[in-house]
Amino acid sequence: MTGASPLPVAERIISEATLRGVSVATAESLTAGWIAAALADVPGASAVLRGGVVSYHNQVKQEVLGVEESLLEARGSVDAEVARQMAEGARRVCTSDVAVSSTGVAGPEVHDGKAVGTVFIGYASAAGSGSLEFRFTGGRQAIRSQARDAALECLMDLIEEK
Repeated sequence: MTGASPLPVAERIISEATLRGVSVATAESLTAGWIAAALADVPGASAVLRGGVVSYHNQVKQEVLGVEESLLEARGSVDAEVARQMAEGARRVCTSDVAVSSTGVAGPEVHDGKAVGTVFIGYASAAGSGSLEFRFTGGRQAIRSQARDAALECLMDLIEEK
């Protein structure tokens, strides 16, 4: 992983999730496991981290996470609703209380008609689900790192709402 260490926020997530009895899961395309890895680096993560799905390919998004095939065909994988459905799918398949997802374009080229740096972070809990849109800058690794960090912050917000 590159960029600033995600450990302080990951430590807060594990601490708060443990304290509140909240289980977490991830669904990752753009970040390819970096969110789950940041959480798993924290001692005690096994008490709350249920699992994660690296869904780099659309078939995995569809067949494992339940993202609608028609949505992927119409909009591509870099989309707010795709991110939301990915988070919902992770919450379901990992039987967790909260989940986050990541999808986006790290570059070097445009993907699905979306500019490099376009990122969607999905979130899901019993209270509902949605997604956040970001425009990150820098090279491929910098964009992926920023996406990981944004997803961790989103996860922290979900836990604090419980």
